[in-house]
Amino acid sequence: MIDLTVTSSASPLVHTVDIDPGVIWSKDAAVAIEAPPDSDTNPCPEATWPTQAQRSGLCGAVSPRAIALPGGGYRMYYSQMLPRPGFPAGANDYDNVSTRILSAYSVDGESWTPEPGVRLSPQQAGAGDFRVVSSEVVPVGDGSRLRMYVECCRGPQSTSNTICSAISSDGLTWTMEPGVRVASIGHNYSSPRIIFLEDGRCRLYLFDRGHGIVSLVSHDGLEFHAEAGLRIAQDGPYDGYCAFAAEIVQVAGSGYVMYYAGYSRPNCAHILRATSLDGLTWQKAPQPVIAPGPGGWDAAKASEMGLIRLPAERQKHPRYRMFYEACDGRAINARGVWRIAAATSVSSQQFG
Repeated sequence: MIDLTVTSSASPLVHTVDIDPGVIWSKDAAVAIEAPPDSDTNPCPEATWPTQAQRSGLCGAVSPRAIALPGGGYRMYYSQMLPRPGFPAGANDYDNVSTRILSAYSVDGESWTPEPGVRLSPQQAGAGDFRVVSSEVVPVGDGSRLRMYVECCRGPQSTSNTICSAISSDGLTWTMEPGVRVASIGHNYSSPRIIFLEDGRCRLYLFDRGHGIVSLVSHDGLEFHAEAGLRIAQDGPYDGYCAFAAEIVQVAGSGYVMYYAGYSRPNCAHILRATSLDGLTWQKAPQPVIAPGPGGWDAAKASEMGLIRLPAERQKHPRYRMFYEACDGRAINARGVWRIAAATSVSSQQFG
């Protein structure tokens, strides 16, 4: 969660909350961001379509990350999946799909309007016709600029990804920064997430494919150094196949809460939770906070997510909305249409 209404600077305050968002979430009735239909595989970024349009999973919308803007309202960055030339299966063949980063705006965190223009294309990021995914947008320094960390995929999933970054003064026009932030032969990194530390450093959480969630630290947000060990190991009943996409808030006076995506098998994903006092050693909750289905947008998978804090209501505790990528499983191997769904916190709880 990045809340720029509290401060626009690179501070732990942008992801600090007074109340633990909790474990009870109510799924919203409608999706937040719809997938393009089969009839529009080369859509304008600001296009919208009827809910009932024919969709089979050729196109999709995934990896939501929303920030609260300093002047009010919210901007969501997300990855739109489209068929790559020569590979008509589109998102149902993820190894060969193309993705680009788009954005949408909302006044209230509920209704979203796609914005014109591409925030970042795979070509701009150096991925050719393949994928730029999982945009993590955070303030830089005093907040006069924003930095976007992205997963840059130059081939199928067997190809080692790199984590790169781009810079912007308005959140709409982005320029790639030289070099790479994280790369390592034999490792496939994805799903970057940043928290700011009290000592001025930042910590980057990443999914290291085949291992789980790891972390690195940096003094400048550009050069990162690995921290020993795993933050989240792939060793539980809901994350034994895959644990990734750590979305983290810091609870004032307590510790950290992480929501993350866990795959128990390739065709089933839940949203899970863990807590930590130091951001390094995490205790997993025994049960998911969001499970797939039954039926609907997320019949097969509820996966990579992002949080916002909703506008305060008089005499009520803060509420939160979680945006997550949801797959209906209608295609072979429980693939299908990927959309961005949402759930709203029902009640807060004491940290732990």
